[in-house]
Amino acid sequence: MMWTYLVLVVLAMVLWGFYISWRASRLDRLHNRLEAARTALDLAMVRRSSAAYELASSGLLDPATSLLLADAVRRAREVGQAERDLAESDLTQALRAVFGQPGFRKELEDMDGGPELISEVEAAAQQVFIARKFYNDLAARTIYARRRPLARVFRLAGSAPRPEFFEIDDALPDGDGPG
Repeated sequence: MMWTYLVLVVLAMVLWGFYISWRASRLDRLHNRLEAARTALDLAMVRRSSAAYELASSGLLDPATSLLLADAVRRAREVGQAERDLAESDLTQALRAVFGQPGFRKELEDMDGGPELISEVEAAAQQVFIARKFYNDLAARTIYARRRPLARVFRLAGSAPRPEFFEIDDALPDGDGPG
């Protein structure tokens, strides 16, 4: 009878250890996916700034608009991580101002290379929107998993930094929002 209790206790301890190990590996996988999503978001923002710079330097815009857009691109590329959200929001606002000019699309669609530039900038802006939503969703899931009592008591997150949300104004240049 004593052996039965001992075997059950050992079995319960082993199962508890497997469960804790599974939770720790799940949290580690969430952190790895979060890093990959942040990299994808950074690449999408670089692609958007490159497309915006190509539009600014194409000669299709008037000089003042080109200068405004090129300056917003420069700031978005040069700032550190702490100010990145503000600079990316400024780039979005500059793109929205450029695309919001009366007759802008009609003028550019009639120019050589204009439609391609418009579609490239819009596609890059849509990609930033999707990448940011995906990143923020993963950040929320990771934060939730880190807040679970088991993760806090056993410090399953280790030394991984707490995820931060990345909030920017990323509505498409026409101002109608994504999609």
